[in-house]
Amino acid sequence: MKPDAVRGHLDGLILAVLEDGPRHGYAIIEALQARSGGRLDLPTGTVYPALRRLERAALVSGTWSTVGGRERRTYTLTRAGRHALAGQRADWTEFSAVVDAVLRPAAGPA
Repeated sequence: MKPDAVRGHLDGLILAVLEDGPRHGYAIIEALQARSGGRLDLPTGTVYPALRRLERAALVSGTWSTVGGRERRTYTLTRAGRHALAGQRADWTEFSAVVDAVLRPAAGPA
């Protein structure tokens, strides 16, 4: 799946994988891949700017830590991020139902 396909939904996808607990940037990319069955293979150039945007919006908090001898920024979902995720899920449910209703083959002649 191309990165453009997730436009408008990337923030919610990132928030959802952080719901399980803190992760560093590359672990977020791996979690997106795993949870999508490998269909989401997003480049770092797509995910890291989104993480910075989410941090500026206070939906995630980032802290530096040493993992395997390397400095990494670890992101945690904030209370505001949990609230935003709930809203994104509700929006997605409504949007996907509308798109499904439009794309579903017609039952027959009207």
